Amino acid sequence: MNTLPNQQTQFQQLTREAARCVACPALCERRAVLSELNGSLHPRVLFVAEAPGRQGGDRTRVPLNGDASGANFNRFINSINLARTDIFITNAVLCNPRKLSGANRTPSRAEITNCAVFLQRQLEILNAPVIATLGRVALEALKAVAYHDFTLQTHAGRILTWDNRMLVPLFHPSPQVLASHRREAAQLEDYQELRRALNLIS
Repeated sequence: MNTLPNQQTQFQQLTREAARCVACPALCERRAVLSELNGSLHPRVLFVAEAPGRQGGDRTRVPLNGDASGANFNRFINSINLARTDIFITNAVLCNPRKLSGANRTPSRAEITNCAVFLQRQLEILNAPVIATLGRVALEALKAVAYHDFTLQTHAGRILTWDNRMLVPLFHPSPQVLASHRREAAQLEDYQELRRALNLIS
C-alpha cells in the first residue's frame, strides 16, 4: 500500500522531534531509534517493545535487530509468516537506557512517561489494526495512552480490545525470558494467537 503524503510528512516530523528530545537526563547522549527503518508505515501489526538494546537497536538503528533478542523475534514472526516488511516495531522508550557499567537497564517510570507522547503519536499516525506488546514494560506503557488493567501473567497470548484496536500481549523475546519466564514452545503458541487476530481482519 502506498503511503499517503500527509502520513509520510507526519511521521518524518515525529522522527525529527524524537531526535531532538532531551526530556530524560540519563538518555540525552543516546539517539532515538525511530525512522523508516522501524518498518512499514502501513503495518499489519505494530509491535511495542521495551527499549532499544545496546547491541541491538541502539547499534543497528533497527529495533530488535542484531542481537539474540532480535534473532528470537525473527524466528517467532517467521513462524506465522510475518515479514519485517509487514510490521512496524517501536519501543516504550525510544533511547537505550544503560547502567553505569554499560549494560542495558529497564527504563524508569519517568522515562516511560516522557516517551509516551511519541508512542501515542506513532499509534495515531500508523493506525495499525493490531498492537502486540513485547514484555511487561511495553504493556504497562500503553496505560499512558489509554488505561487498561491487563497484566502479562494473565493476558499473554490473548486477543484483547484496547483503545478500539486489537491487542495481543506477548512476552519479550530475550534469551533471559525464554530461559526463565516463557519457554519457546509457549511463545510460539502465543504467536499463533497473534495469527488468529490477523485472520480476523483479513
